[in-house]
Amino acid sequence: MSIHPLLAPVRHAAGHLVAERLSDRLAARLARQIEADRLAPGDRLPTEAQLAVAHGVSRTVVREAVHQLKSRGLLVSRQGSGLYVAQPPAHRPLDFDPTVLESVSAVVHVVEVRRVLEGEIAALAAQRATRAQVAGLRRQLAAIDTAVAEGRDGVAEDLAFHRAVGEATGNPQFARLLGFFEQYLREAMRITRGNESRRVDFMEQVRAEHVAIVSAIAARDPAAARRAATRHLQRGEWRLQEGGVIAARSRVPAGRAAAAAEGRR
Repeated sequence: MSIHPLLAPVRHAAGHLVAERLSDRLAARLARQIEADRLAPGDRLPTEAQLAVAHGVSRTVVREAVHQLKSRGLLVSRQGSGLYVAQPPAHRPLDFDPTVLESVSAVVHVVEVRRVLEGEIAALAAQRATRAQVAGLRRQLAAIDTAVAEGRDGVAEDLAFHRAVGEATGNPQFARLLGFFEQYLREAMRITRGNESRRVDFMEQVRAEHVAIVSAIAARDPAAARRAATRHLQRGEWRLQEGGVIAARSRVPAGRAAAAAEGRR
């Protein structure tokens, strides 16, 4: 009797899921397996209990992961029959390689995409932000300070700040795009902020970089806003290297490289 592809052993370092956000990670794993094994639309999935045992998680985690996959249009449920692989949509929604949720080193890939995207978002915000939106950005900075003072990681507040910069562009598509990004940014930001919280100088650098972004937007200086947002992401990668979270990918320290690049602009 053959084993269903979604119940087969997983051939990578972590067979069972043990990190945070288990439902997100399980959803990513199942999506990858569905695609890799080329399950045809209409193929039936194992039961909730079978998936829980196979992946070493609770049925609640399976239920949450399945809900995510159904919301993305990958699975459909048939009353009294079970879960099935859905027909592919005519227009496939934006999606990322799910391994960005499973590898610390892949956080850098998310940071790189953020750097390209958020530099231009900040530049547009500098051109278009209203006074009320600039005031809102300053309130978001204060919310991050409050979270840090209370001993929280500030991830939600940091994400809200970057989302507010996107909203300040006046282009609702940026807000939607950043909303999609958040499922990946939250994990990346948890790692970066956890690293930064271990050193006072790191925390001070992050705060100063955020302030520089807001100051440039308030001054209606798109070039300065672009530089400030780009430098913030470059320095974030450098701090991960300095903290020993990821290996350096260049012989030139990222901090000096960022400063040199800024000087050339």
